[in-house]
Amino acid sequence: MAKLKNGKLRRKDGVWDPLKSNVADKKGAAVVPKTPQSESPSYRLAYVDDDFMSREELRPIRLQLELLKPEMILTERGVKSTVVMFGGARIPEPGKDAWAAKNDVQRANLTRASVYYDEAREFARLCSTRAATFGYQEYLIVTGGGPGVMEAGNRGAADVGAPSIGLNIVLPHEQAPNAYVTPEFSFNFHYFAIRKMHFMMRAKAVTVFPGGFGTMDELFETLTLIQTGRMARIPLILFGERFWREIIDFDSLADFGTISPDDLALISFVDTAAEAWKIIADFYEID
Repeated sequence: MAKLKNGKLRRKDGVWDPLKSNVADKKGAAVVPKTPQSESPSYRLAYVDDDFMSREELRPIRLQLELLKPEMILTERGVKSTVVMFGGARIPEPGKDAWAAKNDVQRANLTRASVYYDEAREFARLCSTRAATFGYQEYLIVTGGGPGVMEAGNRGAADVGAPSIGLNIVLPHEQAPNAYVTPEFSFNFHYFAIRKMHFMMRAKAVTVFPGGFGTMDELFETLTLIQTGRMARIPLILFGERFWREIIDFDSLADFGTISPDDLALISFVDTAAEAWKIIADFYEID
């Protein structure tokens, strides 16, 4: 808030607001004399009372806040569209140890899968190079903000000096965002549902690399939204055709009748970053 000469207040954006700022009251409440009354939990301002905000009854408010905070920040920064990168946290960078492997078979599989780290990094470079021509308002890379494929995506953007977004979530083994997420675009979530909404809200394309339960959840959420018309059809690109066809028999779903044969056209399979970018460029007629 900014003070006028007459002592009244207006917002910094120039909009008149005669009411006292909540920020000013927050500061004032922090320096009141310490008495049994002022130190009682009931006396805390509601919006700065962590115990109150964490009550079960306030879940609807917390859901709203998790939706609003990233949305407001991205809007203020002028971000109009994104390219989503989903993929496994356990896929290592080539030459690095497959830290998640529990046995030799898993270690061999994950080590071979490190090729997807490189492809994810290269794909993010390609997208971010194009994003630069739009002033980094379009085609920004967004990942889950964690390790593995997510790290590769944010790292690829950083390779070409581009910002990228990380939508992290509080989990036992993936709490810290990777070092390549742009700090002002590094977000943290409690609710999976709100996090997934943010992935979709600006998505111009969704790419999915090999991964586990979380990646499958994100893939099928996206497929369901597109199939049911809850979101516009956009490129949905799966990296690693052999992996996906071994893990999920999409054709059998169509043969059985639980999905339409036409639904198979919602998915594109690629093996390289160049193939994936061409699908996106052709879809949006980008030169």
